[in-house]
Amino acid sequence: MTLTETILKTCFWCSAGGVGYTYLGYPVLIHTLSRLCGRPQSIPDVPDSGLPRVALLIAAHNEASVIEQRILNALALDYPRELIDIVIASDGSNDGTPDICRRFEGQVRVLDFPVRRGKAQTLNAALPLLDTDIVAFSDANTSMDSGALRRLASWFTDARVGAVCGRLILSDAGRNADGLYWRFETALKTCEGNLGGLLGANGAIYAIRRDLFQPLPPGTIVDDFVIPLAAKLKSGCRIVFDPDAIAHEDTAPDLRGEFRRRARIGAGALQSLATLWPLLSPRHGWTALALWSHKVLRWACPLLLIGALLASVALAGHPVYRAAFILQVAFYALCVIGTLVPSANPGVLRLFPMFAGMNIALLVGFVRWMRGTQSGAWNRTARLGEGKSVA
Repeated sequence: MTLTETILKTCFWCSAGGVGYTYLGYPVLIHTLSRLCGRPQSIPDVPDSGLPRVALLIAAHNEASVIEQRILNALALDYPRELIDIVIASDGSNDGTPDICRRFEGQVRVLDFPVRRGKAQTLNAALPLLDTDIVAFSDANTSMDSGALRRLASWFTDARVGAVCGRLILSDAGRNADGLYWRFETALKTCEGNLGGLLGANGAIYAIRRDLFQPLPPGTIVDDFVIPLAAKLKSGCRIVFDPDAIAHEDTAPDLRGEFRRRARIGAGALQSLATLWPLLSPRHGWTALALWSHKVLRWACPLLLIGALLASVALAGHPVYRAAFILQVAFYALCVIGTLVPSANPGVLRLFPMFAGMNIALLVGFVRWMRGTQSGAWNRTARLGEGKSVA
């Protein structure tokens, strides 16, 4: 065996092994560890008199089509009105979003920042203007269950808890299989939460102690990932996942909308390591394991997939690698067919094009991160069901 063959075979098996571990091995490992070592926590039973004051902060840019429904949903939450401050922080909206919010004067506080600076800077500007101990974050296109905020807030009666992440349920309609993928991610979150290694949150529904908030670096893209983990890095606090604190969102109506969102997240995820890299140290235990396995290797998968394909092409003279090449080509062919002809890709097979699209989006995000071309300002993603009434 020549040196070149040795290098190519090492590249293939490391690449294929990395992808296999990320999507198959790690889920099995974390599930097993959760059952053996995990300590599921019970939510404290807190009467109204013991609940903390909470600011529900919703950052919005040009959300006129959904902001009224979002406010009505917030006003309907099962939480003492004297203990909740609903705040809409408008980031340079020019579609009338602040005017719609002002219709609810006396019930909703509007922070109208006229110059668009991106979500990170909007949050940085809004947090010092709040006076509650707890800040809950949500999105303009989110609908929270009535008891969701009460569940988030109840955890903070435990002084060790610094952040709480709720569960986002995505509708899975049309050609987008993101709902299936999200259920997979929720299962991982549950296991990581049981071990005390939960990674970040979802912008639709999470809360943090206000004094643990660290101002975000300008241009931060995945603020909901950085904010809780920066708090953990600062204080060593617990991050709790409560699967019964539920919010709902519609998926993007097609793969194109989801692709744009994932490419942006991919760039932001890599960017976040500039702040969060100390958590990769083994001394951070379960958090380090989850960050390496669930995130860093996941973000590297586009490069690993390319490495496995190119190595199998170069080694196609060997039967094993020729078979591996054929299997990869067949897999990608199914992804293309599933994208172009959705009816040919029913049920769980919809994950094939979603898997390929997700990794292409991560690759695009990687390129944007390398070039520094991904803006921290966000453009809203259209969702199915916008404009429907709130129950």
